[in-house]
Amino acid sequence: MADLQTDPRAEARAAFIKAAGWGDADVRAFPGDASSRSYFRLNRGDDTAILMDAPGGSEAPACPIDASDADRQALGYNAVARLAGNNTAAFAAISSALTARGFSAPRIFEADIDQGFLILEDLTDALFARLIPSVAHEGALYATAVEALAAIYRSSFEREPTAFGHSWTLQDYDALALSAETELFTDWYAPHKGQAPTEADKADWRKAWAQVLPALNAHAPGLVLRDYHAENLIWLPQREHEAKVGLLDFQDALFGHPAYDLVSLIEDARRDVAPDLATPLTDRFFNAAGLSDREAFDAAAAVLAAQRNAKILGIFVRLAQRDGKPRYLDLLPRVERHFVRDLAHPVLAPVRAVASALTPALFKDAGS
Repeated sequence: MADLQTDPRAEARAAFIKAAGWGDADVRAFPGDASSRSYFRLNRGDDTAILMDAPGGSEAPACPIDASDADRQALGYNAVARLAGNNTAAFAAISSALTARGFSAPRIFEADIDQGFLILEDLTDALFARLIPSVAHEGALYATAVEALAAIYRSSFEREPTAFGHSWTLQDYDALALSAETELFTDWYAPHKGQAPTEADKADWRKAWAQVLPALNAHAPGLVLRDYHAENLIWLPQREHEAKVGLLDFQDALFGHPAYDLVSLIEDARRDVAPDLATPLTDRFFNAAGLSDREAFDAAAAVLAAQRNAKILGIFVRLAQRDGKPRYLDLLPRVERHFVRDLAHPVLAPVRAVASALTPALFKDAGS
């Protein structure tokens, strides 16, 4: 583990590990990712666990329950987009709610919510993204992931789950959050692509999204994990039914349209999913979730796919330019292709018109 000179949380982390009964464990850090959290595997003989270190205050504050739109905008992006940030209370409460319903979120063995430390069940390294295609069949794993999503949608979740004496309120994935996320496209991606939008351009972009987001009102909301893809899913073949899918990175969960996590899975930013899986996986989810009005569902899915990919394009450029992580630029071509394909749906004509004017190079490069 890093020493105090290079890691100011090393001492507190070591004290927490010791107090939790893992003081004699070998501690190995995981490689970093796009978040400000860090993870360590604890090994002690045949026993393993995962330490999450999520320092509070390292991100903008989350959205208060009673905050107005103006309040959220004043607090910053996390409040606007309703992101939990490094809030271990959110992770712990949502994990407990999922495991109570038979889903394979990591069980939490020990917690210091105030300091931002959790010791989690080790669900292994069997990520979907690592197993496909050499170890596991892509279609079979993705079908199971879709069944798990449908089961989550069919489940009832309380608004205020609790764990370790702390509660967390699950809010709605509302129009302000959805729209604000798309503005990462105009703030970061469009300038990267060669054209800095004017204020009038940004207003046109917001207006276009305001025209298409009502398509999301066609179905009852369910729990949306918001980052459901092959790098966050673990294969647990020894378990049964939906519990075969281990769940990671769900602390930002909200109540929203059921298509969101489905398009996150199918239009993966980090790997190419076989194109011939999209329709059968959508069919499987639609039927297993007990939904009706397929035309409305497909329109909502297109809107959410475009919304998510617009956000991701902006996030990847921001990670490269602001956070010094240029490797994320290598992922842009795949997301660009997803985004342009999403915009072909008639419901997204207003967004496509503005995007074409703002970033003509995007459509040229993506082959449209």
